[in-house]
Amino acid sequence: MTRAAVNRPTIALAAVAAASVLLLTGCGTTGNAGAAAGDAATITIVDDRGERVELAAPAEKVVALEWNTAENLVALGVMPVGVADVEGYGDWVQSETLDEGVTDVGQRGEPSVDAIAGLAPDLVLTTTDLPESVVAQIEEFAPVLVVRGADASDPIGQMQENLVRIATATGQEAEAEEVLAGFDEKLDEGRAALEAAGLAGAAFMMSDSWASGGQVSIRPFAEGALLTAVTEELGLENAWTGDGDADYGLGSTDVEGLTGVGDVEFLYITNGEADAYRNELSGNAVWQSLPFVQSGKVHRLPDGIWMFGGPSSMNDYIDAVVDTLAA
Repeated sequence: MTRAAVNRPTIALAAVAAASVLLLTGCGTTGNAGAAAGDAATITIVDDRGERVELAAPAEKVVALEWNTAENLVALGVMPVGVADVEGYGDWVQSETLDEGVTDVGQRGEPSVDAIAGLAPDLVLTTTDLPESVVAQIEEFAPVLVVRGADASDPIGQMQENLVRIATATGQEAEAEEVLAGFDEKLDEGRAALEAAGLAGAAFMMSDSWASGGQVSIRPFAEGALLTAVTEELGLENAWTGDGDADYGLGSTDVEGLTGVGDVEFLYITNGEADAYRNELSGNAVWQSLPFVQSGKVHRLPDGIWMFGGPSSMNDYIDAVVDTLAA
């Protein structure tokens, strides 16, 4: 990922928006053949399904069925009326806080269609991770804007474009400019701080993990993962060479699979007391033999940083990496 690629949506936000928005006004030259002349408020967005989503005006009552879409809404100054798994959001996404009055509409991946309908939303936001059958049910009573949850071929660009689409749908384009500029500024500050600490080019690995039945599963963030891309933009070099999936850039390994990583800055995120590295692996001989464990370079980052979030979560992540490594 080059610096230019990161800056693309910030310095050319209008171009990004134009790629997904067919109509922002009702002028006859916009190519909106279906809109009545003079219908200046009409917004038509092409989402990541390739579907045209038409809004009579910027959406105000919005339901978000994935946490990154909810986070982006709040960052843009639009408090959602409903969010999937409000409690989980509060645990994992501390960058943008929900109001107490936000309605819980069920679980991510299995939302309550009845609860969503009861809120009479202007717009429902979700990602390509939600089954199409559920999207179809919701579309019977509300427009649904579907953004791609992640894209390992351009993780930062996808994150930024998701924000742009949501901003266009809610009339918050100026706010999106500010959010994206703030993200670029945070990257610049973080890169400078790590360089000043002598960490430019330092090797790192990012992961999360969990334990089940005494067995520890480790999920490396490979090339194409959002956190990996952000860390590389900070001037560090990813030491994990295994493959990740095409969307989120996530791999899979066990503790033996870490033996070839070397003496790296080993970063990880978990939540609460569930810490497989400190708990289940504390007495594991292979884990204890790893160079980064022996050199004390295992770093648990603070709770509440959503690993698949928007610019606000990435800003928190940047602060955490800098505070941890450059302290």
